[in-house]
Amino acid sequence: MNLKAVFSSALMSILEEKTMTVDEVEKLIESPKYENHGDLAFPCFILAKQLRKTPQQIAIELAEKLNDSLVEKAEAVGPYMNVFFNKKEVSKHLLQKICHEQDNYGARLASNRGKVVIDFSSPNIAKPFSMGHLRSTVIGHSLAKIAEKNGYTAIKINHLGDWGTQFGKLITAYKHWGNELEVKENTIPTLLKLYIQFHAEAENNPSLEEEGRTWFQRLEGGDTEALSLWNWFKNESLKEFEKVYKMLGVSFDAVQGESFYNGAPMEEIVKELEDRLLLKESDGARVVKMGEELPPCLIQKTDGTTLYATRDLAAAIYRKNQYNFVKCLYVVGGEQQLHFQQVFHVLSKMGHDWEKDLVHVPFGLILKDGKKMSTRKGKIVLLEEVLDGAIKKAKENIMKKNPNLQGVDEVAREVGVGAVIFHDLKNERMGNVEFNLDQMLTFEGETGPYVQYTIARGNTILEKEASSFGEISGLGDEVSWQIMKLLEQFPREVVRAYETYEPSVIAKYTVRLAQAFNSYYGKVRILSDDSEQESRLALTYAVTTVLKEGLRLLGIQSPEKM
Repeated sequence: MNLKAVFSSALMSILEEKTMTVDEVEKLIESPKYENHGDLAFPCFILAKQLRKTPQQIAIELAEKLNDSLVEKAEAVGPYMNVFFNKKEVSKHLLQKICHEQDNYGARLASNRGKVVIDFSSPNIAKPFSMGHLRSTVIGHSLAKIAEKNGYTAIKINHLGDWGTQFGKLITAYKHWGNELEVKENTIPTLLKLYIQFHAEAENNPSLEEEGRTWFQRLEGGDTEALSLWNWFKNESLKEFEKVYKMLGVSFDAVQGESFYNGAPMEEIVKELEDRLLLKESDGARVVKMGEELPPCLIQKTDGTTLYATRDLAAAIYRKNQYNFVKCLYVVGGEQQLHFQQVFHVLSKMGHDWEKDLVHVPFGLILKDGKKMSTRKGKIVLLEEVLDGAIKKAKENIMKKNPNLQGVDEVAREVGVGAVIFHDLKNERMGNVEFNLDQMLTFEGETGPYVQYTIARGNTILEKEASSFGEISGLGDEVSWQIMKLLEQFPREVVRAYETYEPSVIAKYTVRLAQAFNSYYGKVRILSDDSEQESRLALTYAVTTVLKEGLRLLGIQSPEKM
C-alpha cells in the first residue's frame, strides 16, 4: 500500500484537465508541517495558471470533490489540499498485506531488472585487514542486498589489491631478510614488518628501490620464482581475510584482484588505446590526455609496467563482457574520486557508451580520536580484534540484563558484530565515522542493539499469544497510526536507499520504527483481551518483520531473544 499513490490517484480522478501524470502528482505530495493538518498535502500552486484560479480556491474545490474509501476527510489549508486517512481501514489493509507478504514486503514487484556489479572491500594482500577496510566492506555488502530487494541481481566482486610495484618491494624484502617459518606462523604481521623494513632500509640504500622495480617487472613477465613467492603471500593473506569475512557474514561471487587482469587483458587495453591514437608519450611514460578538466591518465610507467588505471580499465571491460551489467558500482573511498573520473573518461574516449553506467560510490573515513587510521607508524586498529572485542563486550552487557539467556554466545556474536556494522551504516556514507566501541554497544539510542532488542521484545509478545492474524479489524488510535505511517513508508525507503546508494536510509528508518514501537509498547496494553487484540498482535508482528528485514538489508542478524 502506498498512501501517496492512493492520494494521487484520487486527485487525478477529479482534476478536470489532466496535464499531469499520477507519478508527477505523487512527487508533489508532501507531509504537512503540523500533524493536526492531516496526513498528506498537495500544493495547488502548480494548477493556478492552468485552471486560472487562486491556489486557495483550487484547494477548496478539490477538497469538496475528493472521495475515496481510504480517505476520512479532505480540507483546504491555505493553498494546500490536505487529507486525513481512515486509520482503521488503512491499518487493516496494511497489516493484512505485511502479514501475507512477510519479509517480501517492500520488494520491487518487477524482478530480473538486470545485473548490478558491486566492487567492494578490496583489501591489499600482505597487509592487515584493519578498521579502515570496514566501510567499503559493509557499505558494499549492504548495497548488494538493497539492489536485490529492488529486483536486481547483485554480482559481488572483491577486487583485491594484489598487484603492483609494492609486491616487487615485498619480494625484495623477503629475499634479503625473510624467514619462511616466521611467515607461515604469523603471516600478515611478518609480511608487514618486512614491507616496513624495506622502506626504512631504502632510505639509506636507494638500490633497493631499483631491485623492487626489477622484481615487479619479473612478476609481470611471468618469472617462476616471483610468481611462486607472490602466490604464497596471496594465499596466506586470503586465509586471514576469510576469518574476518566469516565474522561479518560477507561473501563474494568472485574474488578477482588486480592480478586477474595481468597479461592479455591489459595488453589489449594498451593496444586499443594505441589503435585509437589515444596513447601519448610523457617523460618516458605513456598517458591518455584528459583535456583541460583533468590531469593525464597514466597507463604505463617508463619501465613498461602497468598501473591501477590500466587494470581498472581492463576490469571494467571484462565485467561488461562477462555480466552485461546495467550498473557497476565501485565502493571505494572518496580520496579515489580523481582516479575514477580519469578511468571513466578514458573508457568514454575509447567509445564505450556504457561508461555512463559506472558509478563511484565514495565514503568518508573511520577516525580514532578524531584522526585518520593508518598502517604507517603503527596507527592501525585490526578489524578482527575490534569484532572480538565487540562480541566480548556484548556478552557482558547481555549477562547483566538476562543472565539465564540460552545460547548467549551466539546472541553475543550477532549483537556485537551487528553493533559494529550498524554504527558504520547509520552514518551517511560521505561523513566520517568516529570509532567508539562503548557507544556502539549501548542498548539505548540509535544503535544496532537497540533495534535488535526491539525485535526481541516483539518476539516475546508474540510468543505469549500465538496468532494467525485471521481477523484483522484495523486500529484507529493515534499511537498506532504513527507506526502505520512508518510501516507504509518502508517500500519507498528501500527504493530511496538504492537510488542514492545510501544504506543509512535503511538504518535510520529502523531506528525511527523501533522508537515508535517502544513508545506504543509503553502506552498501550497489547495483550489486553478485547476486539482489537488481534490487530495489535498483527501490528507487533509487522513491526518485528520489517525491522528484521531492515537489519538484513544492512547485513545484520536479529536474535530471537536477548
